[in-house]
Amino acid sequence: QGQTSPCAEALISAGVARVLIGVRDPDPRVNGGGIARLRDAGIEVVEGVCEKAARDVTAGFLKYVKNGRPIITVKAATTLDGRIATSTGESQWITGEVSRAIGHGMRARHDAIMIGGATVITDNPSLTCRLPGLEGASPARVVICGKHPIPLSHKLVMSASEIPTTFVIGGRAEIAERDAYEAAGVSIIEMGNRLDGNVDIKKALQMLGEEGITRLMVEGGGRLISSLLRGDLVDRLVWFRAPKLVGGDGIAVSESFGVAELDGAAKFVKVSARPAGDDLVETYIRKL
Repeated sequence: QGQTSPCAEALISAGVARVLIGVRDPDPRVNGGGIARLRDAGIEVVEGVCEKAARDVTAGFLKYVKNGRPIITVKAATTLDGRIATSTGESQWITGEVSRAIGHGMRARHDAIMIGGATVITDNPSLTCRLPGLEGASPARVVICGKHPIPLSHKLVMSASEIPTTFVIGGRAEIAERDAYEAAGVSIIEMGNRLDGNVDIKKALQMLGEEGITRLMVEGGGRLISSLLRGDLVDRLVWFRAPKLVGGDGIAVSESFGVAELDGAAKFVKVSARPAGDDLVETYIRKL
């Protein structure tokens, strides 16, 4: 029992005759306990009702209980040859208006967006949901900071008093303006470092889960995505492909993550593919 009383007791007190359950709460502190109390009280309990839908709805919570971290969806918008920008860094806009609207809808369905510091510096994004009627559904924003500081004039800092914004820093990060960031509303978390001074991404994800973030959307850049792939931490991949080619000197969606043989490749299963204007949006889940 946490901040609220057990729902099983409320159902018993209300005189409910029949309870339908989609999926059990896997938390070992409660798993099956409420169901047993309901049945002991003479209430009919039917399990497995719309189980797939129930698992989809609760996927973030289930992932946190099982693995101690949020479920992670990487959203990538690339050319056909997997480039997120030209060699000069130009990226607006690779994909079309329909793809961008779908991406904003994805933001509204996640607890937080994670992005790398270098991408914040280069692109100066706002990472908000800008669909009509859903402006208030913008998720929290988490920046994995690198060596160079985020300018105080950037959109994430300027809007941090309105939308929860957290900078996660490691030993390499320059944080001389800490007081100014915090005055603007940015939360600063100093994370345990790896030997190279970068943020320990697994510890960062665990920390986010403990803060109640169970559905995390990652929007880049290549260094952050590669670190997640290297750690086998990507659960879902939503890939927007524009019918364009920019060549090998463009910026890749992911940096190298140590694959020397095909057996070591990150493997996914395609679950859907559909047009998005002139683009194609594909959804993959990690192959178990």
